[in-house]
Amino acid sequence: MTSALLALTRDSGSAGLDQARALVAARLESLGYRVELQPFRCTAAALVPLWLAGMGLGWLALALAPLLAHPAPPGWLALALWVGGIGSLALAAVGAVSGQGPSTWAGPPREDANLIATRSPAVSRWIVAHLDTKAQGHSMAGRLVALWVMLLAVLVLTGCVVLRLGGPLPAWGAAGAAALGVGAGALASRGRLRGSTPGARDNGSGVVAALTAAERMRDPSVGLLFTGAEELGLIGARLLARSRPELFTGSVVVNLDTLDDRGPLWIVHHDERGRELADREATRLAGLGFEIRRRRLPLGILTDSLAFARAGVPAITIARLDWETLRLLHTPRDRSDTLALVTAEQVGRALAEN
Repeated sequence: MTSALLALTRDSGSAGLDQARALVAARLESLGYRVELQPFRCTAAALVPLWLAGMGLGWLALALAPLLAHPAPPGWLALALWVGGIGSLALAAVGAVSGQGPSTWAGPPREDANLIATRSPAVSRWIVAHLDTKAQGHSMAGRLVALWVMLLAVLVLTGCVVLRLGGPLPAWGAAGAAALGVGAGALASRGRLRGSTPGARDNGSGVVAALTAAERMRDPSVGLLFTGAEELGLIGARLLARSRPELFTGSVVVNLDTLDDRGPLWIVHHDERGRELADREATRLAGLGFEIRRRRLPLGILTDSLAFARAGVPAITIARLDWETLRLLHTPRDRSDTLALVTAEQVGRALAEN
């Protein structure tokens, strides 16, 4: 089953994702789990703000450059353009996420679903993994770099606008600031969806780990969730947390997302309740012999555990990866023939232990 699952490209709303979900459901039912589907409709609106803001920032930087360096325009004009431009970009980003922007920004609606598997009415611990994948013009590492460069560009341009109130800037300074803004925009614009990926690491490895745990689980109070549209902004997890709060009363969430066979084993938490859960799970996983690091969620990365933590559920994400892994994620290079799945199976077995 594993090879068949990892051979599929599983973009949200695709036939490949439907096939993968059917494979997972059939396996869980054969293990005695009661399987429920929660269908939903979604779009890729959450992916729009980064590249939209990046392109807007690039054009805004070009428009600012002459106002920063030329002595004739008053300094307040550059400030007004900067404040107005940033405000307009913020409004456009909010409109894109809310579905108020042009429909071409987010693409057509997609049909997706969450898969809920239980063997008991009362669940004390949920093991979660997202089924969907996505491919973009840049990798996860590229997205992080784009975000960091955009933040730097905003800070530099803001400083230039403030300095302009005291007089014109040297031409080289204005040109450098504009070049930084354009470069940030070019990096961010690569964030559009492009092509497809089998997503062996992200998140085939998490699915394999969850299924490995299901096969060995003796505790009937442990349930499994296979979410949809995680790659489009945690849509499936947010829907579950909002629409089915009774599922999570008195329970905790252990999310599995990207278990490569290299790098430290990361346990990511979001609040104090999550930190306590991370400490307990670190003890459970200590026998695997990996270097275990606990931390908060890094800026620029989203995981399903965040959606559950914001709903008041103790939640963590377990991942194993390094920078080289991040350079593969969200690209066609994230293939199963370069991944042994040893970590995924070891983590799954460990999670099945009491």
